[in-house]
Amino acid sequence: MAFSNLLRLFGNTKSVLRGRTVHGQIITSGFNPDVYTNNHLISMYLKFDSINNARKVFDNMPERNLISWTTLISWYSQMGLAEEALNCFRSMVGDGFDPNDYTYVGAISACARIGAARSAKEIHGRIYRTQQEFNSFVSNCLVNLYGKCGLLKLARFMFDAILEPNLVCWTSLLSCYCQHGENMEGLRIFFQSQKAGVKVNEFSCASALGACAALEILKFGMQVHSLAIKCGIRMDQFVATGLINFYSKCGEIDLAHQAFWEVDEPQLPAWTAFIGGCVQQGKGREAIDLFCMLHSSGLKPSERTFSSVLGAFVDVMEIEAGKQIHSLIIKLGFSSFSVVGNAVLDFYAKCGLPTESLRTFKEMDTHDIVSWNSLISGRVKSGCYGEAIELLSHMLFEGFQPNLYTYSSILSICGDLPAIEWGKQTHCCIMKPGLDSNVVVGSALIDMYAKCGQLGDAWKIFDKLPSKNLVSWNTMLVGYAQHGFGREALEIYDMMQRDGVKPNDITFIGVLSACGHVGLLEEGLRHFNSMTKDYVITPRTEHFACMVSLFARKGQTRGAYDFIRSFPVEPDKVVWRCLLSSCKTHKDLDLGKYAAEKILSIDPDDTSAHIMLSNIYAEAKMWNETAQVRKLMKDKSLKKDPGYSWTELKNKIYSFSAVHNAHFQENSAHEVLNGLTAQLFDAGYVPDVMFSLRYGCNETSHYT
Repeated sequence: MAFSNLLRLFGNTKSVLRGRTVHGQIITSGFNPDVYTNNHLISMYLKFDSINNARKVFDNMPERNLISWTTLISWYSQMGLAEEALNCFRSMVGDGFDPNDYTYVGAISACARIGAARSAKEIHGRIYRTQQEFNSFVSNCLVNLYGKCGLLKLARFMFDAILEPNLVCWTSLLSCYCQHGENMEGLRIFFQSQKAGVKVNEFSCASALGACAALEILKFGMQVHSLAIKCGIRMDQFVATGLINFYSKCGEIDLAHQAFWEVDEPQLPAWTAFIGGCVQQGKGREAIDLFCMLHSSGLKPSERTFSSVLGAFVDVMEIEAGKQIHSLIIKLGFSSFSVVGNAVLDFYAKCGLPTESLRTFKEMDTHDIVSWNSLISGRVKSGCYGEAIELLSHMLFEGFQPNLYTYSSILSICGDLPAIEWGKQTHCCIMKPGLDSNVVVGSALIDMYAKCGQLGDAWKIFDKLPSKNLVSWNTMLVGYAQHGFGREALEIYDMMQRDGVKPNDITFIGVLSACGHVGLLEEGLRHFNSMTKDYVITPRTEHFACMVSLFARKGQTRGAYDFIRSFPVEPDKVVWRCLLSSCKTHKDLDLGKYAAEKILSIDPDDTSAHIMLSNIYAEAKMWNETAQVRKLMKDKSLKKDPGYSWTELKNKIYSFSAVHNAHFQENSAHEVLNGLTAQLFDAGYVPDVMFSLRYGCNETSHYT
């Protein structure tokens, strides 16, 4: 008894040296310890985190009881050694011992840790056969187990079988639903727990905030925040991180900032959540500033921090600074983490550095579907569709199955080419696993059909989506606007507002473009002002270009020029080119000349500006000026890049241009073109001098 008391005392006080001394005295004294003393020895070594010594004592015991087995199983489970815990459980049952509730809790917890659903069901069946009723601890563990294994129906069944579920059980069920993406059902569970009078704790609060963040339900999340304050939930790091993540994903960066600075000493998870939130909301510069503050605070960034902040350098296109972060990642030893390697790969891919992205891919120890998706997506965004398709083939050969992001990249290729038949085949592949109801894939399908001119099919996909986000609304709106259906696009914008969806800068590009197609100048101005005043969106070059184009379509070239002069920033050549094109159409020589000079002051080698200026001079029959511009182009060796046409035939894509010697039935294609040209002249067609001056004399002589 004296030895047992000493072993318990030294174990509780973590007195390692004294505990080992007592064990030594037991061995040298010739005292033969009984099972109870050995159990205390096992417990002492486990409290010292010396699992090997505990196991040696256990293996040398001449006699074991239920407590011996349960102690070892429970500690194995707590220390994350789930396989050892389950092996001990099987050995114990094989030796004829009947587990108690504590043994079951340890074994079930081990199953939950490694997702061993089959072993857990066997244990559950044993409990059902041997016990009259379930202990609350065992029931809680089973709810948690089935939830973590993704068996949510079984978790709910176990939960409903409990007469009076406690706070732990409610929280386990809530967190499991949220962790598996069933956020709406998770919020219903949270609401039910409140109706049942269950108190809120920091874990249930954080889970509910995470669900609100995923669904972007700002109002309900703010109510959860208020409830947490009302119930006196302390603002620990867990809750603070949940609040920062929630407000960031809902676009309320100022509230996220406030929640962040209300924490006395923000720990790394809070920093990482805030940096990631800024990146998601397009606040790249703020995210970089936060990372610099974190680095100078003495806290060491984690793999999650690095994977989040790299996206900020893409947003602001700070390529050299991003490369420095890559060097820091290598220096600190984080390059072996797949999540970091994928982020670095994605950074180089999005920055248009295919060589660096491929080198990063090859240097990674292991690849997952995210690695392949980043590499393929980078090639798609760079317009290297052939390379993207080749990478996709390699990915499939390696045994990786496409996920919803892979299909999004494939659909982008089909839409950009466009290749409607490939797109339809991809749509069939998406429908088989039921991915077409996902909002990410659904938005990609809408975009593909819209770009291919199949607006009816695009609308069917959009209408069937169970949940629509901002991307799906924008894709539908922009698709109609790009094809000249301005009024329909504006109707979609009205529907979007009625649904309470907050527009962003992409939305207004579609709206302003739609107004331009219909010629609604006043409505376009109203939407432009609404964008800046009601939604506090800073106009981009595309918005200014849309407005200039809108003025131009109404023939108000001077109004377009006055609008440009009102810009708070210096307009780029895209805006001036819109004005120049308008001046060419409406024969405004002076303003057109001024717009061309502005473009050439920004980019002296802009070929299209030279060509349009020469055409304006030719339209005004100012032949000397036309000749001067053409001579200048010849001296600079400037030549307009020929446009390409694409056609899809028998699962192959063929491209054609005015100066392209096509491999595909070249003679037949030119015979058809020559025949059409002859019919045009027979019908009285007179070539426009503008057309003849866009290309070289060798090409125009064919038609004259």
